[in-house]
Amino acid sequence: MNEAMHNFLSIDLLPMLAGTLAAVTCGLLGNFLVLRRLSLMGDAISHSVLPGLVMAFLITGMRSPIAMFGGAAIAGVVTVVLVELVKKLGRVEPGAAMGVVFSVLFALGVLLIERAAARQVDLDADCVLHGQLETLFWFPPGDWGQLFSFTTLSEVPRQVVTLIVMTIAAVVFVALLFKELRIAAFDPALATTLGYNAGMLHYLLMIFVAAATVASFEAVGSILVIAMLVCPAATARLLTDRLRSQIVCSVVVAGVSGIGGYVAATALPAAFGLEAVNAAGMMTVVAALLLVIAIVFAPQRGIIARRLHQRRLGRTVALDDMLAALYRLEEAGTESVDKAQLATLQRGHKADHALDQARKQLLVASVSGAIQLTEAGRAAARQIIRRHRQWERYLVDQAGFAADHVHEPAEQLEHINSAAVQRNLAAATKQASVDPHGRPVPNNNGDDDPESATH
Repeated sequence: MNEAMHNFLSIDLLPMLAGTLAAVTCGLLGNFLVLRRLSLMGDAISHSVLPGLVMAFLITGMRSPIAMFGGAAIAGVVTVVLVELVKKLGRVEPGAAMGVVFSVLFALGVLLIERAAARQVDLDADCVLHGQLETLFWFPPGDWGQLFSFTTLSEVPRQVVTLIVMTIAAVVFVALLFKELRIAAFDPALATTLGYNAGMLHYLLMIFVAAATVASFEAVGSILVIAMLVCPAATARLLTDRLRSQIVCSVVVAGVSGIGGYVAATALPAAFGLEAVNAAGMMTVVAALLLVIAIVFAPQRGIIARRLHQRRLGRTVALDDMLAALYRLEEAGTESVDKAQLATLQRGHKADHALDQARKQLLVASVSGAIQLTEAGRAAARQIIRRHRQWERYLVDQAGFAADHVHEPAEQLEHINSAAVQRNLAAATKQASVDPHGRPVPNNNGDDDPESATH
């Protein structure tokens, strides 16, 4: 083993591994918090387990993982119960209830820490908030053959071992109860109806979140825990609609955040002759950066994708409105209009672009400067008018709208071109041959007898 590899194993491996394990564990469990719109619950538990940790420490006088886990689990359950009580008895929204509970419990935890410090008990507030990744050293032998011996592995710091056990436990928990957790996340009432106790699953999930929090506190601190309970799951949610894919994606994002954050905190500053920065903090920054990238560039839900979709939709709406306007003019006996009249009919809304698009698709033709529908354009316009008047009929007959209040809603609904929606709409209005204003509903084959009326 060369010196560079030995230095990496001694100084960098365990801090990077601890941060990555904490990120993966929290990111895995955070999926179900995000799906249930309980992202703030992770923040609440990560803060409110603090008094549980301190009380366990004051009672036992040592940082035993079992005692810490017990204190955190109890504090986590108490947090969930108090949130439910405040929400129901105070009749406040869940976010307000969680904010009140975790603020009070976190303040109590800080107060207890100060009391513990006054009694010279070994508990550091800075460790709880920011973690101590930089203190995780290991001194492996220089021989590869002895690296994986029991004696060498037994010298791995307790924090890393705790995180390894917690990560395995979280993976097993999600794998064994995936179906139940999925149903309870999307529809708790359905889960209870099917025989799965949604309330018990909720409390069990909160206990695991509390356990992941306490397992991560000493190594990475509460800041990274809070970020990893939300950022990887939120990033994955922007990238996929399937829960299995979301979980896998969130674990990948968490792993990239852990490894990339540690490298960015240590190797990058060193390359520029600067001092290393807090590794847990940089992992949080990388997770937030990945979330921002997903918000902007996600293929379906990203800002760019949504803007492009809105732009395409706007062009489609403008084209549909132009074809419908020309069809209504034909109904009234006007075969063609000039460009200025067409812009007036569309109130200037993307009229030029819609006209260019219609010409490219051979939906309109210009004859001596006048614009009129082609046969293809007339067929397309007929379908738009058909949907419009069917929606007007539906809104009056089925939704109880007044006849003079249906035009604007129908103008928006007419652009829905889903085959399933159109089948259901046609079935609901199949007995209607005219709209509420007495105008004929065009047939698909065009065998209609338009009356002279415009709207």
